[in-house]
Amino acid sequence: MNLDNYPLLKQVNSPKDLRHYSANQLLQITDELRRFLLNSVSRSSGHLASGLGVIELTVALHYVYNTPFDQLIWDVGHQAYPHKILTGRRDRMLTIRQKEGLHPFPWREESEYDVLSTGHSSTSISAALGIAVAEQQKTTGRKVACVIGDGALTAGMAFEAMNHAGHLKPDMLVIVNDNDMSISKNIGGLNQHLAKILSSRTYASLRESSKKVFSNIPPVKDFLKKTEEHLKGLVAPAILFEELGFNYIGPIDGHDLESLVTTLSKVRQLKGPQLLHVITQKGKGYAPAEKNPILWHGVPKFNPSEGTIDEKTNPFPTYSQIFGDWLCETAEQDKDLVAITAAMGEGSGMKKFAERYPRQFFDVAIAEQHAVTFAAGLAISGKKPVVAIYSTFLQRAYDQVIHDIAIQNLSVLFAVDRAGIVGADGPTHQGAFDISFLRCIPNLIIMAPSDASECRSMLDIGYRYSGPAVIRYPRGDAINSEQQPKQKIEIGKSKQVCQGNDIAILNFGSLLPEAIKSAELLGATVLDMRFIKPLDESAILQVAQTHSTLITLEENAIQGGAGSAVNEFILAKKLKCNVLNLGLPDEFIPQGSQTEIRDSLGLTADKLIEKIKLFINQ
Repeated sequence: MNLDNYPLLKQVNSPKDLRHYSANQLLQITDELRRFLLNSVSRSSGHLASGLGVIELTVALHYVYNTPFDQLIWDVGHQAYPHKILTGRRDRMLTIRQKEGLHPFPWREESEYDVLSTGHSSTSISAALGIAVAEQQKTTGRKVACVIGDGALTAGMAFEAMNHAGHLKPDMLVIVNDNDMSISKNIGGLNQHLAKILSSRTYASLRESSKKVFSNIPPVKDFLKKTEEHLKGLVAPAILFEELGFNYIGPIDGHDLESLVTTLSKVRQLKGPQLLHVITQKGKGYAPAEKNPILWHGVPKFNPSEGTIDEKTNPFPTYSQIFGDWLCETAEQDKDLVAITAAMGEGSGMKKFAERYPRQFFDVAIAEQHAVTFAAGLAISGKKPVVAIYSTFLQRAYDQVIHDIAIQNLSVLFAVDRAGIVGADGPTHQGAFDISFLRCIPNLIIMAPSDASECRSMLDIGYRYSGPAVIRYPRGDAINSEQQPKQKIEIGKSKQVCQGNDIAILNFGSLLPEAIKSAELLGATVLDMRFIKPLDESAILQVAQTHSTLITLEENAIQGGAGSAVNEFILAKKLKCNVLNLGLPDEFIPQGSQTEIRDSLGLTADKLIEKIKLFINQ
């Protein structure tokens, strides 16, 4: 991009440069930063609306706080694009979310300004508290602030951290970016005035000294306390945060740069845990994003002047869409079906269901643990809960799957979306571990469809199953997606796709097309295993006795995955055959397109053939 269109911003290579500018120049920088963000994301794709909403806040924070010595944490990380631009990464923004490009979220290895690597929400306050406690013991004078928003405050972890911070009382600042996805909209002249009062050192000093002076005069002390609470009660939700041990300040206008700078300058000097409530507008400064911030949250490449996003014209539905259609079809027949999501209803294909069956749809916000145990309660009461959850977020509810579902053998269906390689969101979002951490849990059945028809059939199987069931499916288009009759699938039974000689490929899930292509050139047998648990042991026994080499193929970590289950069976039966496990390596998978990553990991047909030949010829 031509930086001459951004005369001041092009001179800001770090926050240190930012601090040399006057107040009027800062206003120009915010304007240039907003235009730069819009133009860069329109060319690179990525998160847009959240960043547009925190332009002024980002400038004010880096202007007031001495970053990177002072430590600033962003939660959720997709708010951090403006932060990246101001911290030396402006000229690489067009590479964001691309292979070997900038990370889509704050990333410690990428910049000293990124204090905490993030991707999942609601981690900032806990990390900031840890840093604040450690720094307080060091007496370095370092300040710690975190920005939490976009619904991240709906997670219990955030409140657990605030409760602990209120007990420890270190010097730290939590900024609640309230952009209509959390707390209240309360704003106005009175609120601005109170924010200035409550953030002042005079008020803080008066507050503490008055408590000491009147500590031995209960009626006066109680009167002062009630007066203070009444004053702050005018600005909801002050009382909530005060009870957690924070000094509440706000709400203030998050797009008023002068007010932000003034308030932050005062807050930076205060002792103890502070909470600043900032009202922002997601998508601020770009009318289409202001009007529909959900649509413009994460965007493909687009033309900013047109203000429209081209809908992807694809003849094939995604697995998420197949799941959403199945939900609607099943709800027509069964009023006991209840669908649950943890703030990912749109991504999981549930929008149509939510509109048609609002009383059977529950979005519990960013609270995966609650979602699972909520489903347990519904199942106990005779409902048929379906929990739609991304593989990477199911990790956050692991204890609940075991303790609240599996031990009680409750009939809950887990629709695990984004299993396997996800792509551009990088290591925090790859669905690499769900088979490994679920396979060891008793009472579960685990299914992996290889195409659209199997997916529909397995959803039926899991829904009817008396006990907990998991179906894992990938991000993206489903092959053989034209409306075929649902397949008759027996639990724990595989399907032979083609017959070969000495090599048998046991495929688990959506890599079946690559397995078939490989088999055609290798003269191999291919089994579509369908079930990770229970395994089709009879089929494995048969191919092990008639083939010298077994290849397991999956889009999950090899350690503890479906291939490991095959290994365990072969060892237990003392079968004599060679086994090669192919899947995801023992490392966190970087960002890139799904095609790029699969190719780099050797999960395409030509690479699979190379690996298999090398193994056989050793």
